Amino acid sequence: MSVPRIRLLEQPAYEFHYDLVVRVSQLDYGHHLGRDSIIGMAHEARAFMFHSLGVEENNLGDDRTGVIIGDLAVSYHGEAGLFDTLRIDTHIGVPGRSNFRVFQRIMHEGRLIALVETGTIAFDYAARAIVPIPDAFRKALKHYTESRRAV
Repeated sequence: MSVPRIRLLEQPAYEFHYDLVVRVSQLDYGHHLGRDSIIGMAHEARAFMFHSLGVEENNLGDDRTGVIIGDLAVSYHGEAGLFDTLRIDTHIGVPGRSNFRVFQRIMHEGRLIALVETGTIAFDYAARAIVPIPDAFRKALKHYTESRRAV
């Protein structure tokens, strides 16, 4: 019998990499990394990605546009335990007018733990409205991507 599952796919490349260690507070009753902690770790790696671009989740470079999460999917593939060092690889999909997808892969010693995909929407918190992605963010992403290719 087949169990229905969300099918997330690994991306061909990931531009951002973030390492962290599983803490005791992130374990569930089965003594392995809890599902809620995976979401928190993905968020931390996403914040690092924005930082690497010189922007923040609440300021995409124009001092008024932040982001909100429109959807989130996690596909679990393996377990991680206390003190395991996890690598979270992150890739930003091609931005649309007001949104982009963030793809993340969580690995431990070459073994896939989870895939995470997030629908990210540009949002003006003062106006309480979805807005176009600022040019400053697009330029920061382009510059970062081009500088990584040159390495």
